[in-house]
Amino acid sequence: MSGDTTKTRRKPASDRKAEILQTALGLAFEVGPDMVTTAMIAGRLGLTQPSIYKHFPSKDEIWAQISEHLTARIRVNLERCQAAQMRPDDHIRTQVMDHLHLLQDAPALPEIMALRDLHNSQNPLRNRIAQTMVGFYALLVEHVKVAQERGIFRGDIDANDAATLILGIIQSLVFRMILSRNTSKLVPDGARLLELQLSGFAPDQVRE
Repeated sequence: MSGDTTKTRRKPASDRKAEILQTALGLAFEVGPDMVTTAMIAGRLGLTQPSIYKHFPSKDEIWAQISEHLTARIRVNLERCQAAQMRPDDHIRTQVMDHLHLLQDAPALPEIMALRDLHNSQNPLRNRIAQTMVGFYALLVEHVKVAQERGIFRGDIDANDAATLILGIIQSLVFRMILSRNTSKLVPDGARLLELQLSGFAPDQVRE
């Protein structure tokens, strides 16, 4: 009897909803965001489609919740980075590495943003994330400028160009991840490449 009870015990609604969202994101990386269906989500979790709709009235609602979750994580990372008392170059390290950890957890994020023909349910997701990433870039520029003011970075570098180069590290790693379907190298390779890039911004006397 006790064994049967364990098998049929229901998960709390919040846990099940989180599981559905995580599964949808995982499938989006496996097959592409535009190919994910509620039937696929249900099949992966061993549930029926009505069970999915019990927690989310429609697939649009699933994508809306994913949007809120991902943008919230990006904003929390940025706010934590801004609030921390550290050198501006360490702010950059924290900001970039936090984002790489997020991408490792949700590798479908870049593909969602890159899709040209999104379903109506995915358009708000991409728009919200894109707007949040505008703030991500602006914060990079701000940290670069402070690093220049303190003599940590060379003053003859355009701050926007420097931020673009830093962002380029993330983008190149993401491109490789999409091709290889391997997320394991995002964080270690990102840390190494970021150090190489930041060393190139240092004043000549520091590099010597």
